[in-house]
Amino acid sequence: MIDREPPRRRGIPLRAVVPNAVTVLALCCGLTGVRFAIGGEWEKAVVAVLLAGVLDGIDGRIARLLKGSSRFGAELDSLSDVTAFGVAPTLILYLWALQHLPGRLGWVIALANAIACALRLARFNAQIDADDQPHKKLGYLTGIPAPAAAGLTLAPLYVHFWLAPSALDDLAVRAGVVAATSLTVAFLMVSNLPSYGWGSLRLRPSWRLPALAAIGLLAGALFTNPWPTLAIITIVYAVSIPMAINSYARVKARTGRTIDDRTNSADDGIQPPP
Repeated sequence: MIDREPPRRRGIPLRAVVPNAVTVLALCCGLTGVRFAIGGEWEKAVVAVLLAGVLDGIDGRIARLLKGSSRFGAELDSLSDVTAFGVAPTLILYLWALQHLPGRLGWVIALANAIACALRLARFNAQIDADDQPHKKLGYLTGIPAPAAAGLTLAPLYVHFWLAPSALDDLAVRAGVVAATSLTVAFLMVSNLPSYGWGSLRLRPSWRLPALAAIGLLAGALFTNPWPTLAIITIVYAVSIPMAINSYARVKARTGRTIDDRTNSADDGIQPPP
C-alpha cells in the first residue's frame, strides 16, 4: 500500500498577514490625524500621527518575529510611511500654520515636505538590495527616517501645547517657525548625512539597569506630561544628528585604517591579527 502525502494547504499563512495589518493600522492613524486637524482638534491630530509612528516601529519587528517578512509587506510599509509621515503631518501643519503665509508659499512648503518624504522612501526601496551602502554597513542611516522626520516637523505643536499661551499664538510667527522647521526636516530626509540607527547604538553592560530605569521614567513622563516630554525628546534627537555625523566620520576613519593596515600586512607577507 502506498502512503500518500497529505495535500498541502493553500493560501497565505496568518503570520504573514499580521504585520501587514499593523502597517495598515499605522496608515489609518495617519489619515485619522488629518481628519482631526480638519475639525481643529490639534492635540488628537498629533497623537494620531505619533501612534502611527509607534505602529510603524513594531510592524517590521513583528514580521521578523513571525517570519512573515515579504516584498509585499515592504512595499506596503513604504506607501503607509508616505501617507502617515509625509502627507498627514504636511496637511496638519498646513491647516494649523502654513496657510497663513502670503500667497501660495505655504502650500509650496507643504509640498516640499511631502515630496521629500516620498523621495527618501523611493531611494530606500531602490537601494534595499544594493551592496554599496557605506552608512548601512556601519549601522547608520542615510538621512533621517520618515517617522522621526514627522516627529521633528510637528515639534512646534508640542511647544505650543506645552507653553500656551506663547509666541506661536501669533499666526505670522507660527507660520514662519513651521516653514523653517518643515524645510529643514525636508532637507534632512533627502540628504546623504548619516544619522543614528539601532545598529549604530551600543550600550555598555553596566548601563543596562540605568537605561531600563530611564525608559520607565520616560514612559511615565509621556503619560503625565506628554508635550514637554515630546519637546525634550525632539531636542535630544535634533542634537544627535550632528553627533551622528561626527561619530560616523570617526568610525569610517577607524575602519579605513584597519583595512589599510591589513592590506599592508598582507603585502609584506605578515599575517594580520584577527
